[in-house]
Amino acid sequence: MTDPSYRLPRQVVPRHYRLRMEPDLDSATFAGSEVVTLDVVEATDRVELNAAELRIDQARFVRSNASAHAEVEYDEELQRATLLLAQPLSAGRWELHCRFSGILNDQLRGFYLSTFDDEDGNEQVIATTQFEATDARRALPCWDEPDFKASFGVTLVVPEDLMAVSTGAEIERESLGDGRVAITFAETIVMSTYLVAFVVGPFEATPPADVNGVPLRIVAPRGKMHLTGFALECSRFCLDYLATYYGIPYPGDKVDMVAIPDFAFGAMENLGCITYRESVLLVDDELATSAEKMRILDVIGHELAHMWFGDLVTMKWWNGIWLNEAFATFMESPGWKRWLEFAAAERPWAFKTDELAGTRPVEFEVRSPAQAEGMFDGITYGKGSAVLRMMEQYLGEEPFRAGVESYLRRHAYGNTETSDLWESLDGSSGRPVGEIMDTWILQGGYPQLTVRAEEGGVSLEQGRFLLIPDPADTSTWKIPVQLRGMAGGEPFETGVLVEGSRVTVPLGGPVDWVIANAGGHGFYRSRYEEPLLDALVDRLHLLDPVERFVLVDDAWTFVEAGRSGVSGFVSLASAFRDEQEQAVWGALLGAIASIGHHLVTASTRPRYERWVAGLLAPLADQLGWAPAAEETDLVRRLRGRVIDSLGRLAKLPEVVEQARSIHEQRVAEPTSVDPEVAGAVISVCAAHGDAETYERFLDRHRAVRNPQESLKYLRALASFDAEDAVDRTFELIVDRTVRNQDTSWVLARMLANRTTGPYARLDAILEIIPPMTQSRIADGFPALSHPEVAAEVTAFLAENPLPNAAKAVEQKLERLSALVKMRERETGAIAGALPE
Repeated sequence: MTDPSYRLPRQVVPRHYRLRMEPDLDSATFAGSEVVTLDVVEATDRVELNAAELRIDQARFVRSNASAHAEVEYDEELQRATLLLAQPLSAGRWELHCRFSGILNDQLRGFYLSTFDDEDGNEQVIATTQFEATDARRALPCWDEPDFKASFGVTLVVPEDLMAVSTGAEIERESLGDGRVAITFAETIVMSTYLVAFVVGPFEATPPADVNGVPLRIVAPRGKMHLTGFALECSRFCLDYLATYYGIPYPGDKVDMVAIPDFAFGAMENLGCITYRESVLLVDDELATSAEKMRILDVIGHELAHMWFGDLVTMKWWNGIWLNEAFATFMESPGWKRWLEFAAAERPWAFKTDELAGTRPVEFEVRSPAQAEGMFDGITYGKGSAVLRMMEQYLGEEPFRAGVESYLRRHAYGNTETSDLWESLDGSSGRPVGEIMDTWILQGGYPQLTVRAEEGGVSLEQGRFLLIPDPADTSTWKIPVQLRGMAGGEPFETGVLVEGSRVTVPLGGPVDWVIANAGGHGFYRSRYEEPLLDALVDRLHLLDPVERFVLVDDAWTFVEAGRSGVSGFVSLASAFRDEQEQAVWGALLGAIASIGHHLVTASTRPRYERWVAGLLAPLADQLGWAPAAEETDLVRRLRGRVIDSLGRLAKLPEVVEQARSIHEQRVAEPTSVDPEVAGAVISVCAAHGDAETYERFLDRHRAVRNPQESLKYLRALASFDAEDAVDRTFELIVDRTVRNQDTSWVLARMLANRTTGPYARLDAILEIIPPMTQSRIADGFPALSHPEVAAEVTAFLAENPLPNAAKAVEQKLERLSALVKMRERETGAIAGALPE
């Protein structure tokens, strides 16, 4: 059960906040006042609410002609303030009048400061908010739990030369005669505190675009309006598409998309004032890769989906946050073969956590703010959205959509449990959705289906898949399985719900071939007995791209887990020599890179490099270095993958030299090089770069105004193979050249470097990393699979724990242990597997 000490009492319920905030950007402080309309459910002489890093200067309760002053007691551990009264408040409607003050912190949470350099190189300061999960209490005293929904009326007092935006539309502006202006915003719908936002700084906005009567703007730091066009186009499309899908009008009065220079997450679904990292909102369309543009479209679609699923209807408590995030991920906008990209990104992210003994159920009891913060991971986003997609395909798209609309209409402006959605889907589909989904949501892990040919059909046997196998685990799931193939010379497609440990599926004749995850929608792995696997490999041309991707991804994971050997994977990869789909090549090259990182030694590396070059040679000859007319974005993306792999993995000297030449050409004339090629050559140049190259890349990172360009060079700086480069990058983190929002993933990228990862050390800089982002450091640990290095890392983390990333560290160390075992098991085998 939820620890009651972290939950507020229910005898006082907020209904409306009238809030006035006065940030002082120069002193990094703010003052505030609020009038909170309350319902006192039962008489009480103590009112408890949340407050953290705040000083409440005055608190009094007002009702008609009565007024009662309250003393304030603080509990820092519980992040709570208790207002103590001499006489009990009687039941009924009251107002709390409160004055308070706080700091504008640098930790990317609550009400915080961010800086950026303008076009003239001058530092500019902004103040912005990030309240999810439990940080509204750092900006205002409030009932900071999701089911304490209330409406909000916000006034911001700011310097008159700055722009201010909040959750509601601006309705009044009053000059105060002291260089400041008081800007009042319209009252919001009832909503949770974590969805309130206010942003102040030197911003400008696009003219409002009308989308079905809703004004839509992109808000960005001054001087970056030229980077807003693509985001505006995506936002208009997504807002219209989602209102149509849900069958319900947008619930707010306007939509502002705000680009923030420092932001812990990708974006945040504050109603009407959605905040984003600059790199997932602002883009130069001519210089961006398809992956960068797809990322922007996906994040915009994700955040706008929340306006209904999360904002209009909200979970009662944080154990249900997975459904908000999973559904928004599921609704990310179509385009660029969306479900193939989903299979290539979201599902593997979830699999890599859920195949560990240290995974967690999608939904579990959340007892504290720290546990609430830990919910934002691959299980919530990746597994949650994957099982929703699996269920949609099982039920049918229209019954699923109708159930979602029914759920939103029934619970609009309210709070729900997960079972409320299952009830609506039960009604729209006539199937026992809750019974099926509970097996996926309330237990951790996922199944492997072992597929065997039987007389006249196939047998499917399920068991839990674990990266480090545990024969004692007997977990089972209710698995919607789609089968496709040919039996007795006739094609077939059929579905079955696998409920027990084993089921036999009659197919009307001996099986010629079968794919046990047809369409690739199932959240499970398929392991085929040899004759069936050979039959699939012989018929790759009959599988769709998602099915081919799943086949490769499953095969490599079985190598990691010791369920098959690396020599079999090398043979499988060679069968894909004629593959044309970039996402499938992404799976192949990811596995091939892992082979090179974990299994190849100095003596086998020349053969490995020749193997990679030979595998990619047909594609390299076909694609060349420049796109053809009318070529698709995804073909261009494939070209970038090929160039990058030939330069970094195969280390072909001619590719490295050509990459250096093309990089120089691009620096001189940025639009002269295709963006996909540009990204690849930056990566290749970094992999083979010297100290001079490093400094040139650092200059580019600092100088470019385009956020994607800056990120390309920052990624490159973390990828140089010299220890001096690692030291230099550490210096950039310490002196804050690397933004707070980026420090964790930069560290992870350095740890993951095959050559210098063991040299990178964390002890000197852990203390400067914001708590909100610490878990991302752990992403680099599995790369350190040399047994002695792995032992050092494990010992270091035992002595220097990451308190805000305890679960992530546990999981990544388990993965590291599995990869150490793979290195010990397969390093000898790779010598015999690689061609001479």
